Amino acid sequence: MLALRKVRRKLRMGTICSPNPSGTKTSSEVCNADWMASLPPHLHNVPLSNLAIPGSHDSFSYWVDEKSPVGPDQTAAIKRLARISLVKKLMKKWSVTQNLTFREQLEAGIRYFDLRVSSKPGDADQEIYFIHGLFGIKVWDGLMEIDSFLTQHPQEIVFLDFNHFYAMDEAHHKRLVLRIQEAFGNKLCSACRVESMTLRALWEKKCQVLIFYHCPFYKQYPFLWPGKKIPAPWANTTSVSKLILFLETTLSERAPRGSFHVSQAILTPRVKTIARGLVGGLKNTLVHRNLPAILDWVKTQKPGAMGVNIITSDFVDLVDFATTVIELNDLLQEDRALAKC
Repeated sequence: MLALRKVRRKLRMGTICSPNPSGTKTSSEVCNADWMASLPPHLHNVPLSNLAIPGSHDSFSYWVDEKSPVGPDQTAAIKRLARISLVKKLMKKWSVTQNLTFREQLEAGIRYFDLRVSSKPGDADQEIYFIHGLFGIKVWDGLMEIDSFLTQHPQEIVFLDFNHFYAMDEAHHKRLVLRIQEAFGNKLCSACRVESMTLRALWEKKCQVLIFYHCPFYKQYPFLWPGKKIPAPWANTTSVSKLILFLETTLSERAPRGSFHVSQAILTPRVKTIARGLVGGLKNTLVHRNLPAILDWVKTQKPGAMGVNIITSDFVDLVDFATTVIELNDLLQEDRALAKC
């Protein structure tokens, strides 16, 4: 019976978002655009903190601007080196952590977005940009792309985690929050008890967007959730074995109630890693060869109050990451079937 449900769900979810001339289906083309809407009814009342939800690391970094100044998240030494044009080209190889745009990530099933933002030197209009070493697109453009998708898919819920702010004073924060309000309006979900956040409750309220804001400024707005409600422990390692041990340890220490939980299934380059793979970049040096092993760990996980919740990855299109995470929710169906027996 469970196998039959899996087949039916895959038929609903596993359509092609964009036609491929070759007729084959790549992982980036499998469309999970409505996977939340496609979950079975008994999961509609499960807290989102107990579901398995795919996310992306440095979600906006599919495009960075080599011609812009180096970001304020970089050291003075890097800024000096970046005066050499070749340095920025190399920086780009290590700043980009995704291939897919926001829209493409959403269609692939990604529902959690890791966002780092900054003002730009000499920008008179106080516009806010995404940042990861180099400046990315304007935050406003990204928010509008997400909102467009949500309007077309009214039962899908997203987590927008604003966790790093650079060169931003109070005026910049106010402008950013205003942009968030303008983009999403009534789709914004007010901060409340985490356990009350179920698909059914959000659908009834017609809310689709949870904004997490890792700055005391969140206290001024009811729709900004404090960063402590979505901890995302960081392994900071280049070793897959150390990463997996860290993920297992932090999951075992997860609070059973009161917060969401992000498992960052990512490897972080050291200076010597970058030096050895300078021209190859992050994808070719660290991610490509290690992502299958990380995905194998994901396949062994189970969602729930003490299990995985949100899992993030670099280059979510290189393997069938989103679908693998989404399918973990089938285990919650299995538990229900066993309970009936």
